Amino acid sequence: MPHFGLMDENALGPEKAAFQRARLHIRAGRRRLRQGKISAGILTLYDAVVFGMEWYAAASERRAGLKIIEGEDLRQDKVLYPVLVRSGILDGQFDYPAFDSLVDYASNNEMPDYDYRELLVSIESIMTQLGIMPFDENELPPEEPSTF
Repeated sequence: MPHFGLMDENALGPEKAAFQRARLHIRAGRRRLRQGKISAGILTLYDAVVFGMEWYAAASERRAGLKIIEGEDLRQDKVLYPVLVRSGILDGQFDYPAFDSLVDYASNNEMPDYDYRELLVSIESIMTQLGIMPFDENELPPEEPSTF
């Protein structure tokens, strides 16, 4: 995983750890895509999106503004995404169910010919809406090449 050895989750706490993990996974996902490791890049970007959404919902002041229906489990990304859309945090332009299917496919298949450019633009839009992006990659700990 792109964050192993680059952060101390216990020292950061759950909210800051999710924020840092989201950024580390964006950086690593982009790199993997550029390297032609398409399936691995998609899975890494999926983790970035999930950690970004978790970060958003982790703070009580942000959570207070969410339109949560009783019984919704915000620990489930398939539940959290529509809550963020319903609450006006995300614009809803991203087809999360299609992304989820793509992630399932990528977890079991190599995808060397997949054109990821539109997906990356969409994910970067989500991360910007959440407040995870933009950021200066130079502020992150240096990447560990052994992280795949």
